[in-house]
Amino acid sequence: MTSAEIRLAAAGRAYQSVTQSAAIAIQDGTDYLRNVSTISTTSIGVAMALLVAGDPKGNASKIIQAAQGIATAAVQQFTQISTAAVQVATTFPESFG
Repeated sequence: MTSAEIRLAAAGRAYQSVTQSAAIAIQDGTDYLRNVSTISTTSIGVAMALLVAGDPKGNASKIIQAAQGIATAAVQQFTQISTAAVQVATTFPESFG
């Protein structure tokens, strides 16, 4: 095996590792987004129950706004994670030659 072949094989393995790591980062971002969505939806459900019960302290609308804000921020964070992962995967050299 020549040194060029060894470098090419090593570069290919490095590229595969980087792209796999990028895919895992997107999967983790998806899990994060799903978890935040669950928490946000549950919070909105609790706030809706407060509204139905008369909302004696007037906190329901604040809870709904906060939960929606958290969900929006999570989408933005997921977008940033995904964009960064794709950029790394697509700009990492496939070979070093």
